[in-house]
Amino acid sequence: MNIPTKRAYKGYRSFGYLGDTMPTKIPLSRETERVPWNLVPLTDDQEVRLTHLLERNPVISLHDHLRVLPADMSRLREYYTSGRIVTGYEGIAHSPLDAVFGNQALKGASWEETIAELGMRSCDAMHSAFLVKAGDIGDIRRAKERGQIAWFPMIEHVSCIGDDVDRLDILYGLGVRMAGLVFSQSNAVGGGLSEKADGGLTALGERVVRRMNDLGLPIDLSHAGDVTSMDTIRRSRKPVTIGHAGARALWGTKRMKPDDVIKACADKGGLFGIETAPHTTMSHSHPEHDLNAAMEHFEYVKDLVGIDHVTFGPDTMFGNHVGLHRLNVDAYGDDGGEEFTESEYVSGCENPAEVWWNIPRWLIAHGYSDADIAKVIGGNTMRFLKETF
Repeated sequence: MNIPTKRAYKGYRSFGYLGDTMPTKIPLSRETERVPWNLVPLTDDQEVRLTHLLERNPVISLHDHLRVLPADMSRLREYYTSGRIVTGYEGIAHSPLDAVFGNQALKGASWEETIAELGMRSCDAMHSAFLVKAGDIGDIRRAKERGQIAWFPMIEHVSCIGDDVDRLDILYGLGVRMAGLVFSQSNAVGGGLSEKADGGLTALGERVVRRMNDLGLPIDLSHAGDVTSMDTIRRSRKPVTIGHAGARALWGTKRMKPDDVIKACADKGGLFGIETAPHTTMSHSHPEHDLNAAMEHFEYVKDLVGIDHVTFGPDTMFGNHVGLHRLNVDAYGDDGGEEFTESEYVSGCENPAEVWWNIPRWLIAHGYSDADIAKVIGGNTMRFLKETF
């Protein structure tokens, strides 16, 4: 397959407006073909069908990281403290995405660090004239018409606000359009999934949920503990999302979600995003992580709560994501006693471009209708945003 490039992309490189004055010269991973792509094969007729589907329907990622990692992961800390983390414009230009909820804050980032990175990424995106900082669903339609990609900044936890709920208003004013409550380890808001005990939403957490509802700031529970998730679903006046996770019934780790949480999310009108980050959505039939393993989780959740409540939040990036996973094992909870084969990379899901070409290809190859494919690649997300923004 000849991978097309988004027509608004003109070759911009991250922080290209600085010329040769970039503060770091750390070599970075390739954005395309770091490893061989493994695309789901289609017939000629199916290729035509794919083209029509992508032309007519929005393609929206509920969660991906657009950053490019260093080629040498031992230099990750040096890279992260350099002041400028590179966005993979070339990589996402080769994707079919029209919009992406892109995480912009690093794990454990302080208030000052969060604001600094949001501002730096926004400045860079503005100069790209390709990745457009978005604030509402109309921006998705406009980006698709223009061959651009609408970027909705998000953060995976609100630890950075401390006990000042008004800081949520500041984040919203600066463009953040989705936020998790916790990142695996508990904070002042609630319990994280990696903890031995989850005390649920705190009094501050209840105030945070109310304010996020008032703002129209969607709540993501991907890294929250089970009790905190159920508390949030009950107390939120609006649907919530579990934007990048899988089914614990298939793979018994805390990073996956139990059936009762998945059902409660869907019953409230919420949306579940299937993720593909290394060593997450595996199963006993697929103990080595790949596209088919992730799609087994998709079909399980689809059968559990219906196709109107499932989409994809692949949680991918450009570079050695397996190496990053090794450095952040606490983000995934315990292994639940599950034995697996460590992958060099997740075949078919290496980066946001490959995985988003493969999702509709896999669905076509497995007999899904155009209407159902349109729902899970973006239609369900559009419905969710209309109800939560």
